[in-house]
Amino acid sequence: MLTQELELKKRLLQESSKILNMQIQAAKEAMDDAQESANEHQGAMEDRFESFREACQIQRDMYARQLDELITTMGMLRRINATKVNHEISLGAVVLTELQNYFIGVSLGEIKMEGDSFFAISGMSPIYKAMAGKTSGDTFVFRDKEYKILQVF
Repeated sequence: MLTQELELKKRLLQESSKILNMQIQAAKEAMDDAQESANEHQGAMEDRFESFREACQIQRDMYARQLDELITTMGMLRRINATKVNHEISLGAVVLTELQNYFIGVSLGEIKMEGDSFFAISGMSPIYKAMAGKTSGDTFVFRDKEYKILQVF
C-alpha cells in the first residue's frame, strides 16, 4: 500500500517540477524579448525612444526578479525527498482530507493526478500553518471550515 503513496508523491513532485520549469522558461523568454526590444530601438531618434527603452528595461528587470523567485522556488522543491514517508504534516507531505487534498512544497495551485485534485501549497500559506504538525485522524479549522485529515504520507 505504502509504495502506491510514495509513487503518487513522486509523480506530484515531478509534475510540480514540470510546471515550475515551464514558468522559468516563460520568464526567461519574456526577459529576453524585453531586452531585445530595448536593444532594437537604440540610436533611433534618441529622445523619443529613451522612455520606450527605459520601459523595456523596467519590464526586463521585472521578469528577471520573477525568474530569480522561480529559481529559488525550484531549489525549495528539490529539497523534498519523494521516498520519505511523512507521518505528520511538514514539507514534502501529501495530505488527504475530507474536503481537499494537498501537496506541501511550493505554491503552484491545483495539480490534477489520476482524476484527483491536489493543491500544491507552500509552507508559508495560511492553510499550511493551520495544519502543520498534525497527523492522520486529526482535524484543523481553516476559514471556519473543519477539515478531517484522512491520511498523511
